[in-house]
Amino acid sequence: MDALNLDIFNSISLDEMNSVSLMKRVDTKFVLHRDTIQGILVKIQPDYKILQVASDKLMTYNSIYFDTEDDHFYHMHHNGHSHRLKVRIRNYLESDLCFLEVKQKDSQGNTLKKRIKVNELTSTLDEEAITFVTKTTAKQIKLYRSIENQFNRFTLVSTRLQERVTIDTNLSYNGVILNEDLVIIELKQEKLNRLSPLFQALKAQSINPYSISKYCMGMASTKPDLKQNLLKPKFLKINKVTT
Repeated sequence: MDALNLDIFNSISLDEMNSVSLMKRVDTKFVLHRDTIQGILVKIQPDYKILQVASDKLMTYNSIYFDTEDDHFYHMHHNGHSHRLKVRIRNYLESDLCFLEVKQKDSQGNTLKKRIKVNELTSTLDEEAITFVTKTTAKQIKLYRSIENQFNRFTLVSTRLQERVTIDTNLSYNGVILNEDLVIIELKQEKLNRLSPLFQALKAQSINPYSISKYCMGMASTKPDLKQNLLKPKFLKINKVTT
């Protein structure tokens, strides 16, 4: 990733990006080999700006995920339930910020994210955090630390559409890299728009949308006793794309 030239983009500040926060949105994901990224960035450069915090454009994200004792959130994802839920504390390292985040997906494929600021990345939820999760989900859920992940990300913001793009590399779980050549792109939009410059640039390279959950892949790769038969094609897809 060090070989990437991110300076081809004009910069945007965190405050400017937050005007396109898209806490309720449609997410479209793509998986690809890291060697293909620079060519795609050159093609879409006129249509996007890049988030810059101080002098940093490539950010580090640390997250601790929470699940029930019987991994209910994971199984809901694995079994393809339309209503799905994730709870995590995420540390945005360069911004020196930590948030408790609750992500919910509805039956129409919309993602709703709510969050509150917390003091630190921690493996336990205090009373305030539990109250927030209960109010957000309308459920009382006993949660435990399930997995920790880390990745590098840079974020692009469209200059003319209500959309953002996150590009993730060096994805690791509990300190172990999943696949050093894997890149996950996530296109975040108010509603699905296939005329997005990014969508069109990827389509031109025969890179099509692909549903994948970083949380589920991490759980499956670190906890082999979990039910994961429906994830096997996704691991095969990653291997195919990155070889």
